[in-house]
Amino acid sequence: MVIKSNLRILMAEHRINGISELMEKSGLSRNAINRLYKGTDEEMKSTNLKTLITLCEVFECKLSDLLEFTPESKK
Repeated sequence: MVIKSNLRILMAEHRINGISELMEKSGLSRNAINRLYKGTDEEMKSTNLKTLITLCEVFECKLSDLLEFTPESKK
């Protein structure tokens, strides 16, 4: 399974210039944001649902706009 974060894209579209600015707007910790900003699949899998909901509220988007999930193909 592959999880892709679109956090950088959403930040650019909303003219949020860095993690510090997103921390201020969202009230989230740097570690919580970093998991999605530059995290590995494993780090993203452990992201708290509350974090995802908060980011969706900040960006006024759906969860599917923030994350893309691609299941592993069955062989």
